[in-house]
Amino acid sequence: MEAAPPLASSRSGFFSSSYSSASFSPSSIPFILHRDFHITSPKFKSRTLPIRCSAARDNVVTLLDYGAGNVRSVRNAIRFLGFDIKDVQTPEDILNANRLIFPGVGAFAAAMDVLNKKGMAEALCSYIENDRQFLGICLGLQLLFESSEENGPVRGLGLIPGVVGRFDSSNGFRVPHIGWNALHTVKDSEILDDIGNRHVYFVHSYRAMPSNDNKEWVSSTCNYGDNFIASVRRGNVHAVQFHPEKSGDVGLSILRRFLYPKSSTTKKPKEGRASKLAKRVIACLDVRTNDKGDLVVTKGDQYDVRENTGENEVRNLGKPVELAGQYYRDGADEVSFLNITGFRDFPLGDLPMLEVLRYTSENVFVPLTVGGGIRDFTDANGRYYSSLEVASEYFRSGADKISIGSDAVYNAEEYIRTGAKTGKTSLEQISRVYGNQAVVVSIDPRRVYINDPNDVEFKAVRVTNPGPNGEEYAWYQCTVNGGREGRPIGAYELAKAVEELGAGEILLNCIDCDGQGKGFDIDLIKLISEAVSIPVIASSGAGAVEHFSEVFKKTNASAALAAGMFHRKEVPIQSVKEHLLETGIEVRM
Repeated sequence: MEAAPPLASSRSGFFSSSYSSASFSPSSIPFILHRDFHITSPKFKSRTLPIRCSAARDNVVTLLDYGAGNVRSVRNAIRFLGFDIKDVQTPEDILNANRLIFPGVGAFAAAMDVLNKKGMAEALCSYIENDRQFLGICLGLQLLFESSEENGPVRGLGLIPGVVGRFDSSNGFRVPHIGWNALHTVKDSEILDDIGNRHVYFVHSYRAMPSNDNKEWVSSTCNYGDNFIASVRRGNVHAVQFHPEKSGDVGLSILRRFLYPKSSTTKKPKEGRASKLAKRVIACLDVRTNDKGDLVVTKGDQYDVRENTGENEVRNLGKPVELAGQYYRDGADEVSFLNITGFRDFPLGDLPMLEVLRYTSENVFVPLTVGGGIRDFTDANGRYYSSLEVASEYFRSGADKISIGSDAVYNAEEYIRTGAKTGKTSLEQISRVYGNQAVVVSIDPRRVYINDPNDVEFKAVRVTNPGPNGEEYAWYQCTVNGGREGRPIGAYELAKAVEELGAGEILLNCIDCDGQGKGFDIDLIKLISEAVSIPVIASSGAGAVEHFSEVFKKTNASAALAAGMFHRKEVPIQSVKEHLLETGIEVRM
């Protein structure tokens, strides 16, 4: 492999020459907005730090984990491919690395603040400028650019010309960009050689754009409204905007190419038909303890998870880790866990669910979402835990996204009442540190039929199927506590409010359709998916492959989720996808 030409340094003198080795957690990361930064500020020539690499540890990957987001999946993928991991503790660990992976997760400003405070930013730049073997992932790509508009402008590492900006949602494209999209290779990248025109997984709200100034870096682009930079390569330095550790076998092939750069493959990669953002098919696992104390996957009938028998036992449809692994092998685009008895007494003590996440992420390389009990909490001893701390524990255990239910309803009600953001709600706290793409709001509405839409203060729609007394309209009342308590807020009003507060995606359930197998509530999904600019996941009611094509053709849903029909093996995931392809809907195969 030829060495790349020397990098032109465009960094400004903002690095700290000292660092603190004190431990830190995501909940303690300060969120600093660098409002005084100007892109036109003078540049300077940085110090050259000595690079010392050792050939003695060929099977070791040095991992730069700055403490935010789900890095467990990257760890698992590296180990799955036969490598050990050394964590960066000091700037010297970066300089001494043989191969360095930087899986950036979360918000740009929080990441740069940690890198600067710990003295790692300058070491990272020196490492890359010396053309050492490097792979940046997602935010690990964005930080290489001069600056970001995310809560900024905020200065980046300045290695690649360009500004990271937010996707434009005014053209009808939903932000965040979440899902499986196609790559367009523009030059040899080596690590992308085995993709074979298949989808990879993206989840981000900000992107860098190709230009004449950075074109020598760009190795592939992706189209989402505009062509943005999907990957860069210069010599031994690689970075990707997508998540290879969450892109299934395709992603593992990319990591394998990076870790074994001199290897050749004799097996021709399976050719795909990826051309644009695919609709997602998600498998959902409702997890709770049964009466014997075992953690099981269950499924409700309008949220009732008990069998209609004399024993009235919890419906048991399998073991969570085994089922998640099976759905991954069957082609699920994501796996969602809903911990329906989660954190009743003590949020951070729910160890069985955390273990489910840890074991699942060892062999499931698609996105994992988990919900249940993510809220502020004070234990019996008076110890206060923020929702950010609870979410952080989920992220550390393997979750890529967290789903908030009841707490989001309370947050939205208060926001609508006061018209003010406090910065203290669970939605605001978590999205501020991890980015809104990591925050899903699960809405559990119930249909309320009315004769006249003016009879209520909430948004009502004309329903396709009239109510029991011939009512032609309905509004959708939100519920909390697993559908047991109705709240004075509609699904439309809730969706609009949580988008403002920082939600990046909506999981839209319907109590009336749950477990019925008669199809999704098209009226509801159309209402909400047209009201917000963030992705909407259709849920509740799937019982046949036609229900999936119907919801994608009649609404703006970005994904559709099912549980019971998959658990009971009534319809395989692959059959759903084959049907969607036959009807002209792009999916990942």
